[in-house]
Amino acid sequence: MRKKAFAIALVIGALAPFVSAQGRLERVLAGRGRVVDLTHRLSPTIPYWPGEQYRPFEFRTIATLERDGVFSGFFAMAEHMGTHVDAPNHFVAGQVSVDRLRPEQLIALAVVIDVREKVARDPDYQLTVEDLRRWERRHGRIPRGAVVFMYTGWETRWENPEAYRNRDAQGVMHFPGFSPEVADFLVRERQIHGIGIDTLSVDFGPSKDFRVHRIMHGAGKYHLENVARLGLLPPRGAIVIVGVLPIEGGSGGPARIFALLP
Repeated sequence: MRKKAFAIALVIGALAPFVSAQGRLERVLAGRGRVVDLTHRLSPTIPYWPGEQYRPFEFRTIATLERDGVFSGFFAMAEHMGTHVDAPNHFVAGQVSVDRLRPEQLIALAVVIDVREKVARDPDYQLTVEDLRRWERRHGRIPRGAVVFMYTGWETRWENPEAYRNRDAQGVMHFPGFSPEVADFLVRERQIHGIGIDTLSVDFGPSKDFRVHRIMHGAGKYHLENVARLGLLPPRGAIVIVGVLPIEGGSGGPARIFALLP
């Protein structure tokens, strides 16, 4: 009898997030739910990765209502610009491209780990396994299939691209990121879908080997970078929905990310 009750409890626990999500969606459709847009607007002034092969976001008008009876524009951008997804093939050959990410991977429970105080003291701060343990002691185990967000507060620099890149005299960027140890832990011990951050990269600014990218992508996981408004999410309980352009064979692409709040 106890075994049966335990099995039922496990099933109920596994289904709880989906039942909760259905209720949240119903509230949103009825105009009573809360939705947060985690996406920065695209414009020619947004920050982007430095280098000769990169250039600002471009938009130009190709048809007008006055001349053509319709308004239409043309835009051009790198895959990894603005709020975007890094697909597993970004750093690991043979891994899936952005158009091959499964839809069920792109809807997930959100875990938000607030490290703003540590980043204020050290702009090169890297999230540690102890940070995860501390979060779990307060909020419970990181759920399987979650997207784990590192909330650094770096978004406050978004309107100033140079401050966002934060380069020193040698051109080295300085901003926070995940540590390789955390990436390995989340892949092996928590079986997450992906990670996200409010900076240019999930690896910290001075990184030369991008080990977090390689660990995550090697395990078939994706990243969300330049995420906006993480401060509006609770530490646990939100559901994120990631819409990304399915560029055939692409290593990533611009995303529109929404969070359904509890």
